[in-house]
Amino acid sequence: MTLDVVNSDNQKVGTIDLADTLTSGPIKTDLIWESVVRDNAAERRGTHMSKNRALVSGGGKKPYKQKGTGRAQVGSSRTPLWRHGGTVFGPQPRSYTYALPKKVTRAALRAALAARLREGAVIVVDALTAEEPKTRQVVAFVKRLGATGKVVFVDVTVNEQFERSARNIAGAKVVRSAELSARDVMDTGHVIVTRAAVERLQEVLA
Repeated sequence: MTLDVVNSDNQKVGTIDLADTLTSGPIKTDLIWESVVRDNAAERRGTHMSKNRALVSGGGKKPYKQKGTGRAQVGSSRTPLWRHGGTVFGPQPRSYTYALPKKVTRAALRAALAARLREGAVIVVDALTAEEPKTRQVVAFVKRLGATGKVVFVDVTVNEQFERSARNIAGAKVVRSAELSARDVMDTGHVIVTRAAVERLQEVLA
């Protein structure tokens, strides 16, 4: 597959040939799903917590004497068996992050890019730069390219001025090619990627 390379005015300035690994073969949606679920899990804060019997205030005094009452023996009013007592095996703060094999992560990204290429949602530009941090310039740039909805900008090294210009746009995200994930590619209306980033991605995903 050959894609046109355009400049900031949406004028064709060249072409780029894509490897067959990105354009041919079946799209493995199961790998995309695994990668997306992993990314979603990594973003969970995991700050949930319930108090066990040691953390519930009170309960230091034995409620009643050990024998002679006819009731069950109990040493604290904060036992989990009683109302207002602690919680047994309740949720505790933890991280939901887990790792996937590198081959799975790369295969998922390869499948996601192939899916978006077939949809015509990938736009290749010569560069993503800005002389000054002006949001309206990036908005006009996206409009000239015909991109709608969410947009993800991909470059090998992100231009600081461009990143500052795009961060106030709702649904816009600037990502380095080395950090691009299948979720970034699928959760967007258009992928605007530089020629250099495409070449780097092809090297990594070959």
